[in-house]
Amino acid sequence: MSKRSKPAAPMSGASVAGNPVAGSNLSGNPWSLAGLSAAGLFVVLWSTGFIGAKLGLPHAEPMTFLALRFAIAAVLLGLLALVTGAPWPKDWRSVAHLAVAGLLLHGLYLGGVFAGIDQGVEAGVSALIVGIQPVLVAALAGVLLGERVTRRQWLGLFLAVGGVTLVVWRKLDAGLGTVEGVGLCLLALLGITAATLYQKRFCADMDLRSGSVIQYCAAGLGCGVFSLALEDQVIVWHPDFIIAMTWLVLVLSLGAVSLLYWLIKRGAASRVSSLFFLAPPVTALIAWPLFGETLGPTALAGMLLTVVGVALVNLEKS
Repeated sequence: MSKRSKPAAPMSGASVAGNPVAGSNLSGNPWSLAGLSAAGLFVVLWSTGFIGAKLGLPHAEPMTFLALRFAIAAVLLGLLALVTGAPWPKDWRSVAHLAVAGLLLHGLYLGGVFAGIDQGVEAGVSALIVGIQPVLVAALAGVLLGERVTRRQWLGLFLAVGGVTLVVWRKLDAGLGTVEGVGLCLLALLGITAATLYQKRFCADMDLRSGSVIQYCAAGLGCGVFSLALEDQVIVWHPDFIIAMTWLVLVLSLGAVSLLYWLIKRGAASRVSSLFFLAPPVTALIAWPLFGETLGPTALAGMLLTVVGVALVNLEKS
């Protein structure tokens, strides 16, 4: 297979190795110093997924790329779980809940975004589509989880939507890609929204080592089926692909979602989901020195508006 050329894709990290013991409580207040530090680190790590995608996606098809990534992550976490004596689910219902959460977060979200971009959707358009996830989470959390979403939080959410829109609007002018690609990105949006709510409702007490193995196996099998059915499974082992895969497995798949689950476990789902609004501007800041990508006044204004919106949501007193 020849070298594939694609725009960068917004990437989710994926797994849970940070806090190895389920149920431990480092802080009663998720937005204490420890909570805020974890949130900031999460945003930075999550944002590097764009960088990893830009390096790796030109050398492998999306489902093949993801299936391999999830397989490696599952093996590494499985070894960690065995060495550290992690407890495993005691019933099949718990296993099923973990598998569903893994398919939603790691499979449907990443698979939808990657496949959508493969169908011609611009990275900025894809980011905008999945970027409205916190609004959906805030609305659904009140109905499904009984969480109270205040007017101030709603204001912050909509300000953040406006900020993200300002950052990516120039890419929207370039076109929306194909109808099929946009539909796949909408599936990704539903996946990350459902994953946030499902994880908090059914998997909040999972062990972060053994639970992640189950989630990655489920997502890897799902992506593997689509890879076998739709792709040729050819990978160009270019140094950029190796660097991207190593980073995405070790830092994203074994790090970023560890923090995500820790935050979901200790904070309201609507507040945690608002952190995703920071990914586009932080990614832009990282890409500036690495790839020479610059930001104009409109994009900078959008970044500021996004930060203000996120602050309104996350600093809201309970």
